[in-house]
Amino acid sequence: MKRLAPLLATAGLVAASLPLLTAPQAAAAQTPGYMRQKPAWHRCSPDRPVDYECATLKVPLDYQHPEGRTLDLAISRMKSENPAKRRGVLLFNPGGPGAKGLMRPMGLNAKMPKDVRERYDLIGFDPRGVGESSPITCGGLSQAEQGIGGAYRPETFPSDVAWARGIADKCREKSGDVIPYITTRNTARDLDVIRAALGERKISYLSYSYGTYLGAVYSQMFPQRTDRFVLDSGVDPQRVWRGMVQVWATEAEPAFQRWTRWAAERSDRYGLGTTPEAVSATFWGLVARADRDPIVHNGQKYTGDDLRADPSLFASPYGASAAVKFLKSLAENGPRPTGGDAPQLKRPLAGAPASGPNASEPNASGANTPESNSAAAGTVEAPGDYATAVYWSVVCGDTDAWPRDPDQYARDAVRDKAKYPLYGDFASNIKPCAFWQRPLEPATPMKTRADVLTVQNEWDPTTPLASGQGLHKALKGSRMALALGGESHGVYLSNPASCTDATVNEYLATGRLPAEGVACQDPPPFP
Repeated sequence: MKRLAPLLATAGLVAASLPLLTAPQAAAAQTPGYMRQKPAWHRCSPDRPVDYECATLKVPLDYQHPEGRTLDLAISRMKSENPAKRRGVLLFNPGGPGAKGLMRPMGLNAKMPKDVRERYDLIGFDPRGVGESSPITCGGLSQAEQGIGGAYRPETFPSDVAWARGIADKCREKSGDVIPYITTRNTARDLDVIRAALGERKISYLSYSYGTYLGAVYSQMFPQRTDRFVLDSGVDPQRVWRGMVQVWATEAEPAFQRWTRWAAERSDRYGLGTTPEAVSATFWGLVARADRDPIVHNGQKYTGDDLRADPSLFASPYGASAAVKFLKSLAENGPRPTGGDAPQLKRPLAGAPASGPNASEPNASGANTPESNSAAAGTVEAPGDYATAVYWSVVCGDTDAWPRDPDQYARDAVRDKAKYPLYGDFASNIKPCAFWQRPLEPATPMKTRADVLTVQNEWDPTTPLASGQGLHKALKGSRMALALGGESHGVYLSNPASCTDATVNEYLATGRLPAEGVACQDPPPFP
């Protein structure tokens, strides 16, 4: 020890001479590098507004191993023009899973009232795996593989199983090293990286459809970072994700009954029957007839299954009446050219509902625009199938609640077709999730209070009222603004006459939630 004393003394002098880290320096040293990025903003494109700027961040593929592989995360912004009134940033997500959001600030900038707009820098982003954010691929999927599955029939069920297994195998082969990390929880972590890169203590957030679930998950993972959140057209966290497909079946039935009453009251205009029972019989008669002898329109054949394949149809009594009247005319009089009063008939892809979560999402103004299921026939070249690849990655990877036994899907489809004739067998038929990789994390429990605003149309065709109510119930402290009579998927800024816009604007501008839920009556969409 005596011999060591001079050495120890010298070491002490050296240690004493080292500068002590300040508390902020110590905190920064402990902060992961990906949380200390600074965006290199630049003009997005010469043909876009000068104040529409873009940047790219790096995020970990696997947040449990952040030193490993990274993904690009494309972000955009349009800054507030009134720094004196600026509160912070408002992130936007249009839905999906699989929808792009990078360009959406331009639409919001044009649509938002000035007293709301000037409080925020508007922030868009393409979620991981989507668009400009390291898009993933399943190697090119055919048109049939872009859908979410068809009607259940015992004779075709083996081919349905092969379809589901084939998609899972293709995705695993082409992107299997990335797909397990394309989940809602990891996307929520990406949102927090954006927050940190922007130098904000909290974020505000506006979202539609799937984006509401992403926002709900963020509010649970990062409650201290959650500011003013508007969750429009809600996904029920208790239904992710098989239940969100099945809710299209359960909620198509009351919409169908409402339509039969509406059409019967206007039998002189549509000629579908003078009673709700007669209108129903007209529709189901067309289904049976099309199963025997497909209805032809524009060279395409529509079977009875095709007539049932869009559960969103009956959310709009006007649209449903026009379509069924037209189909009835085709069945009775044969095909004729489209024109004049001919409604736009949707051609479902592999039985997928054309208004499903991967097919159409509200744009920045809330209106529906095709996102992914609009590919031309044939093979979609990578990365053109990123929307479908991300859709299944999230839907299958967020939860382990999907059955793994194909026979379970067959039994459920038979049961649900009897209970929900319009869409029950479509909803419960087998999906690629039966053969997907096991999730790396469980679904996010909704236990933390979230003082957020949920917004809902009564007759939303894609996230029905029952789903929106489920989101509101799951988020303790939330308030709901309900537009009675509203029929679109997407409420805020969608319909200039929507009665809920004032509530949303007040919340975004002031942060004040209504004392209790708001239910107001929208004007009818058609005279």
